[in-house]
Amino acid sequence: LAFCRGRIVRVPKGPLIRVVGTEVAIPCSVSDYDGPSEQNFDWEFSRETDFVRIVSTWDSTFTSEEYQKRVGRGDIKLRRSSNDAVELVIRNIQPADQGRYKCSTPSTDATVQGNYDAEVQVKVISDGLSVSGSKARSSTSLRLSEGDSFKLRCSATTTSPEHTHLHVTWQVKSGSSWRDILSLTHEGKFQPGPGYEERYRSGDIRLDTGANDTYRLSVSQASSADGGAYRCLVSEWVRGADGSWQKIQEKSVEITTVSIQRTDVVISTSNVSVTERDSLDLTCNITTDRSGIFQAEVMWYFSASPDDTLSDAQLLLSMDHDSVVSDSTLISLSHVDRNSYRLLVRDVDVEDSGYYFCEAAIWVPLHNGSWHKVVERTSAPVSVVVTALEPDYDVFLNASKTPKFSDDPTELNCRITNVQDTEANIRFTVSWYYRQRLSGDDVVAEQLLASMDADWALLLGDRGRERIQNGEIILSKKSADTFSLRIQWTSESDRGDYFCVISAWSRHRNNSWVKSKDVTSASVNIFWATQDYTLTVEAVKLKPFFVAGHTFEMTCKVSSKNIKTPRYSVLITAEKPLTDQSSPNGTTRIISLNQDSVVRLEDWTDQTRVDGVVLEKVQENEFRYRMYQTQISDAGLYRCVVTAWSPGGGGMWREAVNGLSNPIQIDFQTSGPVFNVSVHSDSPTIYQGEVADLLCIVTTEGMPLEPDDMSFDVSWFAVRSFALDREPILLASLDRRGIVMQSRRNGSSELSLERISPLEFRLRVHGCEDHDFGNHYCVVTPWVRSATGVWQREPDIRAKPIFLSVKMDVLNAFKYPLLIGIGLATAIGLLSCLIGYCSSRWCCKKEVQETRRERRRLMSMEMD
Repeated sequence: LAFCRGRIVRVPKGPLIRVVGTEVAIPCSVSDYDGPSEQNFDWEFSRETDFVRIVSTWDSTFTSEEYQKRVGRGDIKLRRSSNDAVELVIRNIQPADQGRYKCSTPSTDATVQGNYDAEVQVKVISDGLSVSGSKARSSTSLRLSEGDSFKLRCSATTTSPEHTHLHVTWQVKSGSSWRDILSLTHEGKFQPGPGYEERYRSGDIRLDTGANDTYRLSVSQASSADGGAYRCLVSEWVRGADGSWQKIQEKSVEITTVSIQRTDVVISTSNVSVTERDSLDLTCNITTDRSGIFQAEVMWYFSASPDDTLSDAQLLLSMDHDSVVSDSTLISLSHVDRNSYRLLVRDVDVEDSGYYFCEAAIWVPLHNGSWHKVVERTSAPVSVVVTALEPDYDVFLNASKTPKFSDDPTELNCRITNVQDTEANIRFTVSWYYRQRLSGDDVVAEQLLASMDADWALLLGDRGRERIQNGEIILSKKSADTFSLRIQWTSESDRGDYFCVISAWSRHRNNSWVKSKDVTSASVNIFWATQDYTLTVEAVKLKPFFVAGHTFEMTCKVSSKNIKTPRYSVLITAEKPLTDQSSPNGTTRIISLNQDSVVRLEDWTDQTRVDGVVLEKVQENEFRYRMYQTQISDAGLYRCVVTAWSPGGGGMWREAVNGLSNPIQIDFQTSGPVFNVSVHSDSPTIYQGEVADLLCIVTTEGMPLEPDDMSFDVSWFAVRSFALDREPILLASLDRRGIVMQSRRNGSSELSLERISPLEFRLRVHGCEDHDFGNHYCVVTPWVRSATGVWQREPDIRAKPIFLSVKMDVLNAFKYPLLIGIGLATAIGLLSCLIGYCSSRWCCKKEVQETRRERRRLMSMEMD
């Protein structure tokens, strides 16, 4: 395929119909050319056959003499629209300008291809368009009220010999520019202007055609935006040879000026302040110059904020255009005069404070007897402040009971006095506060103890919540004007300032309660001087001399200061030699008596003398301790440990101070034997799994005794360390009756304890393990039978420890692992040999052929 390409010059398809006296613009463009981008154009004109040169873009001498004057005046000129397009503009075209116009372009192409000129026929017709306004309205202005309707008319006719169409547009000018309202296009379509679409769809703006080529604009529900100058703009259109519509001329005529009087709704009163229980009077005024028949519809609204919309506001009362008022008990709406409507709110309350505004609508009658709303306006909100009626009263706070000691009660009375201007709808409640008093200028914020709401429900603060719930703080209302705060047991943390706040509550129309006033009392300081508690305890031995088997008796006398109604608890302790294992520090708690006189045995473990100790209360501050059938093992220092208690909250006792008496010594002078204890082992170093034998040997010195007159309690202990720096562990014990007790153990070794002779006791550890090492010793408690047959317990005797070492038997430990290792190694070696032999025998066998060597004898040199 081959494509031909060349210069193309284009002008509109003719004929071009234009109206005499109008301006004509004939476009001409060129495309598909070579050379520079900006092309030149020449225009020529012909009425019949010859062409006359008119104007050129590049040659100023191109214009013929016939057109030089018109070109010089600018009546004919070229207007370039782009590099490849121009327009021939002829102003005030005349019938003599009717003919053929040719547009030519000088060649800039390398080769001559295409067309270099084009012609178009221009036909000039006479002006037959006539536009005029309504004679009755053309020179007057309209003054209308907002919401009124008006109609404007204009006439447009044409006597053009060609088939032309008219385009009619109504326009308004309220500023410096004209705005399209509604158009009837040359194609017979209605087209609303920008911003008028909704009003056109609702029918408020219409364009109707009438007789004698009239065009009527109808505007309903006129607003202030509709004011201004109105004109009728008519343009004449003709369909060109290419089928497109072309506007050939345009004319306009101003019809009239319309002014719209705005309707305003105003509340006559500005911001209002009224007192509670008074009446609120507001008037809504409607400002309008409407003189015809109309009715107003009024609605009053209330809102808490001035920015609320009608949907958020509360409708108070309304009156429709038939003067029918909605029902309300305390609110009334009346028609004062033609344009004024009064709102009256009786017995106003604090809740009526807010913003009031009215909405008014104007209704006019129609020809069919119905009413039509023409305008609606809302007034600016008016602020209304209702001042509450505050009752006048004073508050007085006094302390009917003040504490002198801790745990004494405190009672405060808050009284309302000098009550004036109060009504039956007033209710009083109280709030109690505490403020700690500090030295200097330090300020501490008050803390709420409790308060009451309008329904007298108690609201607890953080400080007093728990104590009020426990009943330690009691809040009550003694009378109509007196509230009470009682602290059952006052503590030192309660010292400080107390004050009360009396709140007055007013009941509103909806039976709700609103606080109207608070009055604070002067503070009352709760304080008492405190002194340190003192407690003195004196112990006295009643019998200065006694021997074993007799009764030991001592008394404890107590005296205290600065303690309110004290009670005492007594504990008897004995300080014995450190060989006594009942207490690591050598002090034994024997018996106690608490502040409620309840006796309890503490660490008294002698089962044969359960009733051998007695502690009783002789007087309020005197206590007596008895120990029957004393034994030598009871020797030591005895004391009274006394605790003073004072009454606390809720019937509880609070510990005040502790005291310790002087020591009372029990010492026995005996001439009996002296016992010694030692530990022995033939093999203190053993191997794991063997049996360890430990002997506890008792020896006597002095007066010999028969074996039946002495008995022993033996206990074995172990310390699992080299330096005796750990707590001893009880292994086993054997009492004098032959009963053996063993402690719980975690290992697999076992213990056995036996008596092998009257003075020898053997401990055996079977199957020793590594954790059985350590220092081992025995503690022996001798028992000696006196001449009267009474067994006396001697002081405990502790033997010097012996260290038991447990070693590991290396041969036995490694015997089985060695045998297993040797067996596995032998089996693996034999298996490796077998695998090697089989591989060499069957898998890797090769046949080797020997190379045959040639045998030759050496030749003698002579033969050579």
